[in-house]
Amino acid sequence: MFPAEALARELIARGWQVVLASDARGAAYAEHFPAIERLSLEAATFKSGDPIGMAKAAIKIFQGVLQARKAFKRLKPWAVIGFGGYPSFPALTAALQRKDVTLIHEQNSVLGRSNRKLAAKVDAVACAFPVLRMAPDELEGKVQVVGNPVRPDIRALFDAPYPPVDGTIRILVTGGSQGAKILSETVPQALALLPVSLRIHLHVEQQARAEQVEQARKVYADAEINAEVAPFFNDMAQRLAAAHIVIGRSGASTVCELAVAGKPSVLIPLKIAMDDHQTYNAEVLKDAKAAIVIREDDVTAEGLSAQIREMIEAADLLPIRAAAAKSVARPDAAKDLADLVERTVKKVKG
Repeated sequence: MFPAEALARELIARGWQVVLASDARGAAYAEHFPAIERLSLEAATFKSGDPIGMAKAAIKIFQGVLQARKAFKRLKPWAVIGFGGYPSFPALTAALQRKDVTLIHEQNSVLGRSNRKLAAKVDAVACAFPVLRMAPDELEGKVQVVGNPVRPDIRALFDAPYPPVDGTIRILVTGGSQGAKILSETVPQALALLPVSLRIHLHVEQQARAEQVEQARKVYADAEINAEVAPFFNDMAQRLAAAHIVIGRSGASTVCELAVAGKPSVLIPLKIAMDDHQTYNAEVLKDAKAAIVIREDDVTAEGLSAQIREMIEAADLLPIRAAAAKSVARPDAAKDLADLVERTVKKVKG
């Protein structure tokens, strides 16, 4: 939802009006989305080999397509832009049936299932990473790399210097809005294993699952580590700006925000992510030598502690890692994607 919101704000600044089409789940993350109208469409996903689930999903998707067609007949959209995931499928399908101008943006380094089904049919395809895996042959040479649009407060960090290492190492631990279980458990244990000479210089801010917050706080307190633990941080841009090291997953938005902000990181890809896309997402920062990537099955408190200790003890290299992260950033992705939208509309509509 964040990349879609960033594009929406850029288009609105250019004089466009934006309507948000999503399902009920997407609407929960769209509190601040700047739309003149919101369409709630039926949508569903399914697992292969589950005929009952597939049949139920097909009915919901069909209903969503009908809802979208009815809305589009009234709205007459100049373009319909999908950001992947099953909630975008009914709207894009309806737009293709109506022969509206259509675009998709793939946030991950692997083309998602919904986008895979539609990519060869739409008018333009944009992606976030230099390599787009599992793309159909018809797309060869037709995909434009624009990056992932980020929110303005994150974009501002691209122009900010890396914070000086003045005796305190600030570590930010993310894991999605609710925190990841493995991070909630393992990161406090790993930091507690550091020698006291390093622990006394740490300031940790960690998102943790609500049921694990108290346990994480206890581990930090017992290790005499200055730490703030909460299920959610509203001021993530400010915390990211101040961080020296970030530990987290490697979802598309996370990786692109770390690049724009210029943050050295330790990334633990979600192993159950579809088509292992988080591992591929992380490669861009790993190859730039801005991130250490650890497979989820290989994560232990001892191993993670050793990696973090190495980064802290080589603190003079952190600004170099930060610069490496920014070297692969695309801070103007929202502008570049908006340019593509306008060019496509002009080309198709004449």
